[in-house]
Amino acid sequence: MRITRLGKGVDRTGRLDPQAIERTLDVLKEYRALMDTHGVTAVRMAATSASRDAANREDFLGPATEILGVVPELLSGTAEAEASFRGATAELDPADGPYLVVDIGGGSTEFAVGSATLEQSISVDVGCVRMTEKYLIHDPPLAEELSNCLAEVEQYLDDVIREVPLATTAARFVGLAGTITNVAAVEIGLPAYDPERTHHFVLTKAAAEDVFRTLATETIEDRKHNPGLEPARADVIVGGLCVLVAVFRHFGFSECLVSEADILDGLVMSLLD
Repeated sequence: MRITRLGKGVDRTGRLDPQAIERTLDVLKEYRALMDTHGVTAVRMAATSASRDAANREDFLGPATEILGVVPELLSGTAEAEASFRGATAELDPADGPYLVVDIGGGSTEFAVGSATLEQSISVDVGCVRMTEKYLIHDPPLAEELSNCLAEVEQYLDDVIREVPLATTAARFVGLAGTITNVAAVEIGLPAYDPERTHHFVLTKAAAEDVFRTLATETIEDRKHNPGLEPARADVIVGGLCVLVAVFRHFGFSECLVSEADILDGLVMSLLD
């Protein structure tokens, strides 16, 4: 995994940053070399929120096609939610559902509800990068910045309830992606990130709130020293936590089942159909 921050500045400018494009293309070249080494014959690439929102997305998608030899799929928010749900619930017992699967990304968050199959979903424009760039200007963020950030997330969660009413009936909250897995790793106190320890870890609301209070009052440099936190996420983790704690508060969940199985697993599974 490589964090390239492709969505940097997209919310403000509506365009992909040239340096972010270059960083991401460099990683794709690295992946292409690895695939060639291992004799990979089938490739699938999916682009999500940052590319959906950017007017200059072809500046990235065109060169990516040349590097990989396939045209990247620009996933809709609905398709993204479906893949996340499929990946996250594949190992779960439908009898324990319905599940509310929440995938907190950089620019968007997907909400998907169902038991054996997906029943309702929505993608909303809140994510760790988007909320950080929009509201959390100071280091550490000011109290009013955190309050304003949480207030906007709450407004989007009202939209989720209106468009996905089954979300209020879910028996279990399943959380995906870097914000949630890193919060779990910090709560566990892992000396190094270990997905086998975080996968299906039960993160309580109280623990999430505690990590939120800790990280939101630290500078970015101090945050990097928290065991379990990827240093590359230190600048956006509080923005992601605003989304996470707002979901806990808004829906009344007392715990979240952390899943390392996510959209990537769902995309792979779809190839087997």
